[in-house]
Amino acid sequence: MYTYNLYKTDFYAWTQEQVSLLTTQQWDQLDTINLIEEIETLGRKERQELRNRLAILLGHLLKWQFQSEKRSNSWLSTIREQRIQIKLLLSDSPILKPYLDEVFVTVYELGLALAIRETELGEQVFPEICPYTLDQTLNPEFLPELN
Repeated sequence: MYTYNLYKTDFYAWTQEQVSLLTTQQWDQLDTINLIEEIETLGRKERQELRNRLAILLGHLLKWQFQSEKRSNSWLSTIREQRIQIKLLLSDSPILKPYLDEVFVTVYELGLALAIRETELGEQVFPEICPYTLDQTLNPEFLPELN
């Protein structure tokens, strides 16, 4: 019962206790219910972070393409940073690579919303369907130009 109370009152101490119990193979002492929940949450957070970074990247690519007169080093920096962060996430968790293909279309909607909000351009200015492939989006050399 001590472990469960620790989980509610001092999460970091609880994690350290769980690590110690795992290391010493004291399986019967583990707080398995909360441990399972935390591991599941970690997986969800990785996927959520990947979606968020991809949405920001797509939003900035749209801004770069459709509001070219306002291009800035800040936008370029954001594009670069998001690509690097996505690359690092995929390096740490390669199993997430197929997930990108799965959510690319949905995440475009988030990027589109960001571009509309930050440019104040009408929705009709932007393509309904993502004009970039996933490979282009992640390619450090790719920057879209106005058609």
